[in-house]
Amino acid sequence: MTKSTTLFLLFLLIQLFLPSSLVLADTGPKPTMEFTFKQEPTGEQLIITSGILYECEQSNCSDALPLQELGPQRFTCNALNCSALAYGFSPYHKIEIQFSDGKTRQSNIFETAGFDSKYTVTVRADDLLVGSHFNPGNLFPRTATVLLLCACILIISVVAIGVIIFCIRLKICSLL
Repeated sequence: MTKSTTLFLLFLLIQLFLPSSLVLADTGPKPTMEFTFKQEPTGEQLIITSGILYECEQSNCSDALPLQELGPQRFTCNALNCSALAYGFSPYHKIEIQFSDGKTRQSNIFETAGFDSKYTVTVRADDLLVGSHFNPGNLFPRTATVLLLCACILIISVVAIGVIIFCIRLKICSLL
Protein backbone atom coordinates (compact mmCIF):
# COMPACT_ATOMS: atom_id res chain seq x y z
CA MET A 1 0.00 0.00 0.00
CA THR A 2 1.13 3.46 -0.78
CA LYS A 3 1.53 6.17 1.79
CA SER A 4 -1.45 8.17 0.44
CA THR A 5 -3.74 5.12 0.54
CA THR A 6 -2.74 4.43 4.15
CA LEU A 7 -3.43 8.04 5.12
CA PHE A 8 -6.80 7.94 3.37
CA LEU A 9 -7.84 4.73 5.17
CA LEU A 10 -6.64 6.17 8.48
CA PHE A 11 -8.73 9.29 7.82
CA LEU A 12 -11.83 7.14 7.14
CA LEU A 13 -11.21 5.13 10.31
CA ILE A 14 -10.98 8.32 12.41
CA GLN A 15 -14.30 9.50 10.91
CA LEU A 16 -16.04 6.44 12.36
CA PHE A 17 -15.20 7.54 15.90
CA LEU A 18 -16.24 11.19 15.55
CA PRO A 19 -19.78 12.19 16.55
CA SER A 20 -22.11 12.53 13.58
CA SER A 21 -23.88 15.62 14.88
CA LEU A 22 -23.36 18.44 17.31
CA VAL A 23 -24.82 17.71 20.75
CA LEU A 24 -26.55 20.51 22.63
CA ALA A 25 -27.37 20.15 26.32
CA ASP A 26 -30.21 22.69 26.34
CA THR A 27 -32.71 21.11 23.97
CA GLY A 28 -36.30 20.06 24.23
CA PRO A 29 -39.47 21.78 25.32
CA LYS A 30 -39.56 23.85 28.51
CA PRO A 31 -42.63 24.78 30.55
CA THR A 32 -44.02 28.26 30.06
CA MET A 33 -46.43 30.68 31.71
CA GLU A 34 -48.37 33.44 29.94
CA PHE A 35 -50.03 36.23 31.94
CA THR A 36 -52.70 38.42 30.35
CA PHE A 37 -53.68 41.48 32.39
CA LYS A 38 -57.13 43.01 32.61
CA GLN A 39 -57.87 46.08 34.64
CA GLU A 40 -60.92 46.71 36.77
CA PRO A 41 -62.67 49.83 35.43
CA THR A 42 -61.18 52.35 37.86
CA GLY A 43 -59.75 55.02 35.60
CA GLU A 44 -56.56 55.37 33.61
CA GLN A 45 -54.99 52.42 31.79
CA LEU A 46 -51.98 51.14 33.76
CA ILE A 47 -48.79 50.07 32.01
CA ILE A 48 -46.49 47.39 33.41
CA THR A 49 -43.01 48.73 34.14
CA SER A 50 -41.42 45.63 35.75
CA GLY A 51 -42.26 42.35 37.40
CA ILE A 52 -41.00 39.44 39.49
CA LEU A 53 -42.28 35.85 39.56
CA TYR A 54 -41.80 34.19 42.94
CA GLU A 55 -41.43 30.40 43.11
CA CYS A 56 -42.60 28.54 46.22
CA GLU A 57 -42.44 24.95 47.43
CA GLN A 58 -44.74 25.66 50.43
CA SER A 59 -48.44 26.32 49.79
CA ASN A 60 -48.28 29.54 51.87
CA CYS A 61 -45.24 30.82 49.91
CA SER A 62 -43.22 31.33 53.09
CA ASP A 63 -40.17 30.14 51.12
CA ALA A 64 -40.73 32.43 48.10
CA LEU A 65 -37.70 33.08 45.89
CA PRO A 66 -37.61 35.03 42.60
CA LEU A 67 -37.31 32.94 39.44
CA GLN A 68 -33.61 32.99 38.57
CA GLU A 69 -32.44 34.14 35.17
CA LEU A 70 -30.44 31.17 33.86
CA GLY A 71 -29.95 30.77 30.11
CA PRO A 72 -33.42 30.88 28.57
CA GLN A 73 -35.10 30.70 32.01
CA ARG A 74 -36.59 34.10 32.89
CA PHE A 75 -39.68 36.17 33.69
CA THR A 76 -40.27 39.07 31.29
CA CYS A 77 -42.93 41.75 31.02
CA ASN A 78 -43.91 44.22 28.35
CA ALA A 79 -46.45 47.03 28.65
CA LEU A 80 -49.55 44.79 28.76
CA ASN A 81 -48.54 41.21 29.60
CA CYS A 82 -45.86 38.98 31.11
CA SER A 83 -44.42 35.56 30.37
CA ALA A 84 -42.07 33.05 31.96
CA LEU A 85 -39.98 30.20 30.61
CA ALA A 86 -38.15 27.81 32.93
CA TYR A 87 -36.40 24.49 33.13
CA GLY A 88 -39.10 23.60 35.64
CA PHE A 89 -41.50 25.52 37.87
CA SER A 90 -42.22 25.08 41.57
CA PRO A 91 -45.77 24.03 42.49
CA TYR A 92 -46.79 27.45 43.88
CA HIS A 93 -46.20 31.01 42.68
CA LYS A 94 -47.02 34.65 43.18
CA ILE A 95 -46.18 37.67 41.08
CA GLU A 96 -45.20 41.21 42.01
CA ILE A 97 -45.75 43.81 39.30
CA GLN A 98 -44.86 47.50 39.28
CA PHE A 99 -47.18 49.72 37.24
CA SER A 100 -47.01 53.17 35.66
CA ASP A 101 -48.93 54.69 38.60
CA GLY A 102 -45.88 53.96 40.80
CA LYS A 103 -47.64 51.22 42.80
CA THR A 104 -46.26 47.72 43.21
CA ARG A 105 -49.01 45.12 43.53
CA GLN A 106 -48.67 41.50 44.67
CA SER A 107 -50.89 38.64 43.59
CA ASN A 108 -52.57 35.84 45.42
CA ILE A 109 -50.70 32.51 45.62
CA PHE A 110 -51.51 30.32 42.61
CA GLU A 111 -50.57 26.86 41.40
CA THR A 112 -48.91 25.77 38.18
CA ALA A 113 -51.74 25.11 35.72
CA GLY A 114 -49.84 22.79 33.39
CA PHE A 115 -46.90 22.58 31.02
CA ASP A 116 -47.93 25.64 29.00
CA SER A 117 -49.91 27.59 31.61
CA LYS A 118 -52.10 30.56 30.75
CA TYR A 119 -53.38 32.99 33.38
CA THR A 120 -55.60 36.06 33.51
CA VAL A 121 -54.46 38.67 36.03
CA THR A 122 -57.06 41.14 37.27
CA VAL A 123 -55.44 44.41 38.29
CA ARG A 124 -57.26 45.78 41.32
CA ALA A 125 -56.65 48.96 43.33
CA ASP A 126 -54.20 47.40 45.80
CA ASP A 127 -53.43 43.89 44.56
CA LEU A 128 -53.58 41.38 41.70
CA LEU A 129 -55.88 38.39 41.31
CA VAL A 130 -54.44 35.54 39.23
CA GLY A 131 -56.80 32.97 37.70
CA SER A 132 -55.77 30.09 35.44
CA HIS A 133 -57.28 29.14 32.09
CA PHE A 134 -58.24 25.53 31.50
CA ASN A 135 -56.33 24.33 28.47
CA PRO A 136 -56.56 20.70 27.29
CA GLY A 137 -52.97 21.09 26.08
CA ASN A 138 -51.92 21.40 29.72
CA LEU A 139 -52.84 17.79 30.38
CA PHE A 140 -50.05 16.51 28.13
CA PRO A 141 -47.02 18.27 26.71
CA ARG A 142 -47.08 18.64 22.90
CA THR A 143 -44.59 15.81 22.45
CA ALA A 144 -46.73 13.35 24.41
CA THR A 145 -49.83 14.41 22.45
CA VAL A 146 -48.08 13.79 19.11
CA LEU A 147 -46.80 10.39 20.29
CA LEU A 148 -50.29 9.41 21.50
CA LEU A 149 -51.79 10.45 18.16
CA CYS A 150 -49.17 8.40 16.26
CA ALA A 151 -49.86 5.36 18.46
CA CYS A 152 -53.62 5.66 17.78
CA ILE A 153 -53.05 5.91 14.02
CA LEU A 154 -50.76 2.86 14.14
CA ILE A 155 -53.33 0.80 16.09
CA ILE A 156 -56.15 1.78 13.71
CA SER A 157 -53.97 0.88 10.70
CA VAL A 158 -53.08 -2.55 12.14
CA VAL A 159 -56.74 -3.31 12.91
CA ALA A 160 -57.82 -2.20 9.42
CA ILE A 161 -55.15 -4.36 7.75
CA GLY A 162 -56.18 -7.29 9.96
CA VAL A 163 -59.83 -6.92 8.94
CA ILE A 164 -58.88 -6.72 5.24
CA ILE A 165 -56.70 -9.85 5.49
CA PHE A 166 -59.47 -11.68 7.37
CA CYS A 167 -62.03 -10.78 4.69
CA ILE A 168 -59.71 -11.83 1.85
CA ARG A 169 -58.97 -15.20 3.50
CA LEU A 170 -62.64 -15.74 4.22
CA LYS A 171 -63.51 -15.21 0.53
CA ILE A 172 -60.68 -17.52 -0.56
CA CYS A 173 -61.86 -20.24 1.84
CA SER A 174 -65.45 -19.97 0.58
CA LEU A 175 -64.28 -20.38 -3.04
CA LEU A 176 -62.52 -23.69 -2.27
